[in-house]
Amino acid sequence: MKRRNFLLLSFLGSFGLTTCTKLLPHDSKKAAVRANSSPSPASTSEGKPLLRFVSVGDTGTGAKGQYAVATAMANYHQQNPYPLVLLAGDNIYNNGEIEKVEAVFEQPYKPLLQKGVQFRASLGNHDIRTDNGDPQVAYPGFNMEGRYYTFRQENVQFFALDTNLYYTRNPQNNPAGDAQLAWLERELSRSDAPWKVVFGHHQIYSSGHYGVNQAFIQKFTPLFEKYNVQLYINGHDHHYERSRDINGTTYLICGGGAGTRSVEQSDFTAHAASRLSFATYDVYEDRIEIKGIGTDGVVFDEGEILS
Repeated sequence: MKRRNFLLLSFLGSFGLTTCTKLLPHDSKKAAVRANSSPSPASTSEGKPLLRFVSVGDTGTGAKGQYAVATAMANYHQQNPYPLVLLAGDNIYNNGEIEKVEAVFEQPYKPLLQKGVQFRASLGNHDIRTDNGDPQVAYPGFNMEGRYYTFRQENVQFFALDTNLYYTRNPQNNPAGDAQLAWLERELSRSDAPWKVVFGHHQIYSSGHYGVNQAFIQKFTPLFEKYNVQLYINGHDHHYERSRDINGTTYLICGGGAGTRSVEQSDFTAHAASRLSFATYDVYEDRIEIKGIGTDGVVFDEGEILS
């Protein structure tokens, strides 16, 4: 099976992070790290990417933090246009009430929406508290084609998951979750896209509040490895964290879209930061360049996934 070598570029030490005791084995030989001496202003790499997109999660408060991140996203777009934003769940706090969508989505991201940027959402645990999230699935601005769905842009195939389906009272009898997993394997096996990106709300590898999700490791990572999924994006934990290459997949938490929690650092962590932020991805034929960007517009983390 083809594996992905992961070349990481990180700005380290800004937050005095300590070592987390929740350590898991991973393929460390694939991960080569080089330190970046200082953060740099957001800018594009040499050569035009085939696709640029952005991700952000845990956004839907309508409060100061969300507006600060949204403004930084709009400012970045002015210099580095992108057509797509992935929303990694908890799009509407506290209970997914669709009547709040103007205050927590349409107004904060109005500058981007006016420029034709498309948002693609996944459902978070707060989103399903009202009518199981169905109003959000039907809302045109979130461009969801179901509770889980796939779409392709350029050389990237995206797979949106409803990770809430695996938090049931009886996980041994979960037909909805089983159906989604079967769908994911079927769609991954059909895809001929060079880059495969899965996104959902709940974490798989995390050094934050919720920690490592062993159940999801068992459920999803065999499929990621079998079908060469290079990137998994999520929210739920309210921080930024980019993992090292773990058996061919990079795990990116972008849950600092409106508020933050503290985060430590594990042996699988390339960079972690407790700060309001979003992530950007420049996709080329041979690599994806990842940046973490704060509300000041400064790049505080950079990494690369190589084909």
